[in-house]
Amino acid sequence: MTAVLLDALGTLVDFEDPAPRLRAGLAELGVEVEPDRARAAVRAEIAAYRAWHGEAGDAAALAELRRRCAGVVRDELGLEGLALDDLVEVVVDAFRFSAYPEVPRVLDTLRAGGHPLAVVSNWDVSLHEVLERTGLAPRLDAVVVSAEVGAAKPDPEPFRIALERLGATAGDALHAGDRLDEDVAGARAAGVRPVLVARDGARAPDGVTTVASLDGVLELLA
Repeated sequence: MTAVLLDALGTLVDFEDPAPRLRAGLAELGVEVEPDRARAAVRAEIAAYRAWHGEAGDAAALAELRRRCAGVVRDELGLEGLALDDLVEVVVDAFRFSAYPEVPRVLDTLRAGGHPLAVVSNWDVSLHEVLERTGLAPRLDAVVVSAEVGAAKPDPEPFRIALERLGATAGDALHAGDRLDEDVAGARAAGVRPVLVARDGARAPDGVTTVASLDGVLELLA
């Protein structure tokens, strides 16, 4: 039975625009921020997170990552007088994740069909909490987080770890993800069939199957 490896962000889950929640949280601390400045702060925080998230493989490192990212927001907004501990809570709360509408149903159908399921994601250790909150964790057989294993896609190592945990082989697996540079390239490096989840209509290179949503994976395995 084909094992199905899955990216997380952009494939299984997404987050709503954090800027309005950031503004609301800051307002509760007595700080008013214009929408454009909030959006710029969010962009800076996301860029910093992408650069540093691989360091957060446990709870202590995650707390430090969140402080560093909150510091980026504070610097971007010029709020040097604001307590960093207060800002950490505001920044974390600004990011609210939810599963794409079809995802729970597709995962349930795949599991009912006997397909082992694993997430392979470039994320920090908090991914486990995100998957719990979105109701996806009980639907998965394994979760491989780059920060925990010390390797990030497109390195083939996270894929190999996922296959080992599922008791599957690369030749009997596919990986569905939304990024060419991480998901498609990484799956190919691991000998796993890549499937590009192109919710935005992006095109894949020749030889790479493209689906518009996770429903497309069901169709491939029907």
